[in-house]
Amino acid sequence: MVKPFSALQRKTHLAEMAEEELDMLVIGGGITGAGIALDATDRGLNVGLVEMQDFAAGTSSRSTKLVHGGLRYLKQLDFKIVAETGKERAIVYENAPHVTTPEWMMLPIVKGGTYGKAATSVGLKVYDTLAGVRRKERRKMLSLNETLEREPLLRRDKLKGGGVYVEYKTDDARLTLETVKEAVYRGAKAVNYTKAETLLYRNGKVIGARVKDVESGQTYDIYAKRVVNAAGPWVDELREQDGSKTGKYLYLTKGVHLVFDQSRFPLKQAVYFDTENDGRMIFAIPRGNKTYVGTTDTYYKDDITTPRMTEEDLKYLVDASNYMFPGMDLTRDDVESSWTGLRPLIFEEGKSASEISRKDETFESESGLLSIAGGKLTGYRKMAERIVDIVAKEQGVKKKCSTAKIVLSGGDVGGSENLDTFIKEQTAEGKRRGLTEDEARHLSSLFGSNVSRIYELIDTLGEEGEHYGLPKSVFAPLVYSIEEEMAVSPIDFFNRRTGALFFDIDYVEKWKEAVTSYMATRFNWSAEQREAHVNELESELYFAKYPVETREAN
Repeated sequence: MVKPFSALQRKTHLAEMAEEELDMLVIGGGITGAGIALDATDRGLNVGLVEMQDFAAGTSSRSTKLVHGGLRYLKQLDFKIVAETGKERAIVYENAPHVTTPEWMMLPIVKGGTYGKAATSVGLKVYDTLAGVRRKERRKMLSLNETLEREPLLRRDKLKGGGVYVEYKTDDARLTLETVKEAVYRGAKAVNYTKAETLLYRNGKVIGARVKDVESGQTYDIYAKRVVNAAGPWVDELREQDGSKTGKYLYLTKGVHLVFDQSRFPLKQAVYFDTENDGRMIFAIPRGNKTYVGTTDTYYKDDITTPRMTEEDLKYLVDASNYMFPGMDLTRDDVESSWTGLRPLIFEEGKSASEISRKDETFESESGLLSIAGGKLTGYRKMAERIVDIVAKEQGVKKKCSTAKIVLSGGDVGGSENLDTFIKEQTAEGKRRGLTEDEARHLSSLFGSNVSRIYELIDTLGEEGEHYGLPKSVFAPLVYSIEEEMAVSPIDFFNRRTGALFFDIDYVEKWKEAVTSYMATRFNWSAEQREAHVNELESELYFAKYPVETREAN
């Protein structure tokens, strides 16, 4: 049986895309492209999607990992974005509760800070109203003692109290994957590691793209009635190739995050706080047995594919953490892992990186190339709707967007209210198969309702993983990621499929050789291919651990 999203069938999927004219070809496999593919497929369009790296390998796996309601936009008086993102995050949560979790966020009220107690209280109340926040998740104001009880690590000398409100924590890469998978299940064709090298034209109109399978080197001409450019930070590269990069253009800003072990930074409560000198606000968020801090927001003009942290970025976040949590005395050596992402914003004259609007923009060129850029993770579904509305109208499709009610792959857990019960039941199922409670709970949380496939693999594969030195808790998810999530390389598995590169780096170190050996066998890699994948993984491990400027010192 040909599985619709198997890494072993990539060539088949590409050949199928090249066999007939598509209604829509989407270039870019981040959350925006994924959302467009799902919406268009649901409306009956024949859709193909190509991504030059892995799905979500760019911005969509390197965010602050929050599906948030845009409190920062209230400060900019951007009420429309606050309202839209607040409503959208509730939809994302209900449609994919296994990858989106409510998280109470604290705003400490500090003497000399951006907001006093009254302004914080009013601001959060307005936010609750605009964002349509559910009653049980509405803001609460805290006394000094209540604030310190929630988070004892906070600095005490300037603290006056706090307020808490709800944000939504997510696994951005898995949210993207589940969206792509849902599109594929409904009939879309999507392939990673396939670069759109040149656009194809007839009589001045774009009619497709010549794409290259990065893995095999083979090229394919894929034709479509509409080509959509959803390439994130690379949007302007395609617009330039199209000769249509005029007027507004992308302004890339860099966001850096640091991860600490809870043994070194035992944060109990997520905190959104002022930095000491520049008035920016950053997050410190507990996640499992780690704490991560971010983000920076600086103009970026270097290599887009592999953005790296600078010494200044690292110092900024460590200093900010020590300012708000002075007892920690954190140093660069305490950083366990890190990541750097780019925000593809729309340039606005005279505004700093932090001030530029996160609104999305749609560009339609004379050739018919339809591009979309800007926007936020939270608003991906509405961005997709705006693009698909244009294409649907011109192709005579009358069906309206219904993705607000589409439960994503893995999200069929009985609704958000039933998630805890689902995880408890599936944890028990995992234990019956010989997994530890922690292993079974982790897999149930990570894969949601798709954990049943993981368990089926455990049942059918038995102890096969032992031949490669892999326990069933690692082997079954690895097989699943290859056969049903198009994982092509070890870094795909350790980063976008499991999140271990950022939040469990010891897991990567422990299993990297065995995982690579299995994948080499499964894909029949040559010695050169295996070495390339090993080098890629080692490079990503190294850069997760060490910022660019600290490499020589380590």
